Amino acid sequence: MSSATPFAGTPRVRRLPLAGVLRLGRPSDIWFKPALSVVVAVAPPNLTLLALGRLDLAMYTMAGSLCALYAHHRPYAARARALAGVVLGMVAGLGVGLVAASLTGSAVVLVTVGALVAAVQKVLCDATRIGPPGHVVLTFISSASLFAPQTLAQVPGHLALALAAGTWAWLVGMAPGLFRPHGPERRATAHALNAAAAYAEKRRPHASGTAHAAVQAAWQTLLSAGARSETRRALERLVVRAEVALAAPADADPHRLRAWARELRGTGPVPRTAYDSELLGVEAELAAPARRWWSALGPLAPIAMRTALGCALAGYASLALGIGRPYWALVTAASLYQANVTLTWSRGVQRVVGNLVGVLVFAAVVPLAHLGPAALVLCCLAFNFGAEALIGRNYWLGSICVTPMALLITEFAGYQEPGRLITERVVDTLVGALLGFVAAMAVTNRRAGDRVEHALAAVERARARAARLLAEPHPAPGSLDSARRALAAALVDLRAGVEAASGEWWQRALPQERVVRAEQAGHRTLAATIRHHRAEGARP
Repeated sequence: MSSATPFAGTPRVRRLPLAGVLRLGRPSDIWFKPALSVVVAVAPPNLTLLALGRLDLAMYTMAGSLCALYAHHRPYAARARALAGVVLGMVAGLGVGLVAASLTGSAVVLVTVGALVAAVQKVLCDATRIGPPGHVVLTFISSASLFAPQTLAQVPGHLALALAAGTWAWLVGMAPGLFRPHGPERRATAHALNAAAAYAEKRRPHASGTAHAAVQAAWQTLLSAGARSETRRALERLVVRAEVALAAPADADPHRLRAWARELRGTGPVPRTAYDSELLGVEAELAAPARRWWSALGPLAPIAMRTALGCALAGYASLALGIGRPYWALVTAASLYQANVTLTWSRGVQRVVGNLVGVLVFAAVVPLAHLGPAALVLCCLAFNFGAEALIGRNYWLGSICVTPMALLITEFAGYQEPGRLITERVVDTLVGALLGFVAAMAVTNRRAGDRVEHALAAVERARARAARLLAEPHPAPGSLDSARRALAAALVDLRAGVEAASGEWWQRALPQERVVRAEQAGHRTLAATIRHHRAEGARP
């Protein structure tokens, strides 16, 4: 069943929502992993600097340590590459900021550089699908470094500190693989099984879309996990069982699916299924050329323009108001930009609410932090943990901890007057959110509609290929498996494209009827491939 809902007239101007923007959701299954990882990554460098009496250098080690926030959902083979890329990207952004700070004292020039760097970071994070926390942490570090007093001779040493801390963060991120080497794949498979069970029980359109996305995410995780061990093969067969449940929900056993998902917790053996055929299509997909991430750069051009314009306007306005840290306004604007204007609006509301509550928390905690350098470091560690523990529930809730942490970090270099910090933070938050959203509305994203058209064409091609293979008496081994997953991926991409385009402020009417027909035909073909696969597996 398709998750699309047809309607005759799509309004060219969408209403911006308020209901539900601050509603709390369920925390991530692994919320504690980034929370603990960032504490373990930040604590040793900061405590070492504390012992040496050089907390003024903490900004540089924090740049590397915060890389521990990334890639917790990825298999360890893919995580190693992703974390290395994040560390190099973090050091590169820091380097640009420090060099610019050493070459010019013009605040206007520095804000301009910061806006351009933020746009590049946003596009690269979206194109590579690095995942939370995305570009925001990178932009925070690079923007703050623009206003750190610096000479060219100091830059190499400061970058070495960031790289050393980033290497430690890489080790922290990879360490759990020693104890649970298939943990990310097991979690992704369990999520797919639970989503399929939920759809088999309720059979609602929304549950269908969620379940198909979960299955596709599980396949992407397994295909990026490196060598195909026996454990991986067993997980692949479980994902096929989730696909079977989606294709024939009336015949599915939700209790069995959930039982398999529960067995995947911990380090016990992966459950074996009665359906035990080899998945030859996986080898074909692994042998096929991978899609290059830079192919996604073109469609992201409007998002890059929004980010550059919004960050620049926010920074310039902060300078005009006489704020001493215009990078706060810049980072606020950078943090807003999501897949469309509607989501950007929601993030803006969450950011403002979280920051305003956060400055109140800072006002309450600052007397404790001022007891001494050790108290300052411990408060920052506590807020690091709290931010990652809460942000999965809703962005504004995590911002309540992020805001006081950012304010306390400014005190590593020396005492700051709390009243002034609070005032500047509030003003920069409001200025950054307002002008950042103005830029989002000013830069239209006509390519969102083009993405839907391209996704429709991709679905039709994938469906035609799968149908052609179904019609063959003896399709090549593995070809139908590969075609099925390609069609499932195309359907998920189509749904994501429609949802992104539907949230744009100004947008031409979407081809809703074509989308519905394409999704219905695609899901029927998927069901047919599953039935064919089961029939082939049942043959002696």
